[in-house]
Amino acid sequence: MKARQLIGRASYGPDELNLLFKAFNDAWELVAPTISGRAGAIEAARLKLANIILSLAHNGSRDAEWIRNAALQIFGAGAK
Repeated sequence: MKARQLIGRASYGPDELNLLFKAFNDAWELVAPTISGRAGAIEAARLKLANIILSLAHNGSRDAEWIRNAALQIFGAGAK
C-alpha cells in the first residue's frame, strides 16, 4: 500500500520506523470505520494519515501514542 511505502521510505532508523508504523496502524484502526468503502477514498485517507504522521515525526516527536493522538486530531480537523 502506498501509505506504508511512504512511511517506509522516510529517512529514519529501524526503531523510529517501527514507532511510526505503530502510530499509523493504531490511528488507522480508529479512522478506517469512518472512511467510505471506495478504494480511492481509503487510499486517499491512508496517504493523508501517513503524511500527518511523518510531519509530526519530522517535528521531533518519538512517542507513538502522542503521534497517534495528534494525528487523529489533525486528521479529524481536516475532515470537517
